[in-house]
Amino acid sequence: MDLSKEIEIAKDVRKNSYAPYSRYYVGCALKTKSGKIYSGCNIENDGIQAICAERVAFVKALSDGEKSFEHVVVCGGSNIDKLENCLPCGYCRQFINEFVDKNFKIYALSENDKIEEYTMEDLLPNSFNL
Repeated sequence: MDLSKEIEIAKDVRKNSYAPYSRYYVGCALKTKSGKIYSGCNIENDGIQAICAERVAFVKALSDGEKSFEHVVVCGGSNIDKLENCLPCGYCRQFINEFVDKNFKIYALSENDKIEEYTMEDLLPNSFNL
């Protein structure tokens, strides 16, 4: 599977992260089954209302009426110029799980564009609706 476009988008949107508290910068690209790609980056504040990149992308897509999703590419790290293995947090896993099936793919991008592939079931086993 060619993920080059999603990788480029996720890496590019990561530069827009607003992370003055965690200093952890995340970008993602969500591909819908209709072929559209929605991007997201993490946006923090000094309260508890921060939002992760994955939820930003899903909310944008859902707000546009998208209901079927193919996969998401996630990249992040504590240095804006270097990637670390970055997976959706527990809150994002539960949120994403609401809108996908157990075989939905999550691709985590790390240093040297290494890609790790996971399914929703891998990241959230024994969930309520899988």
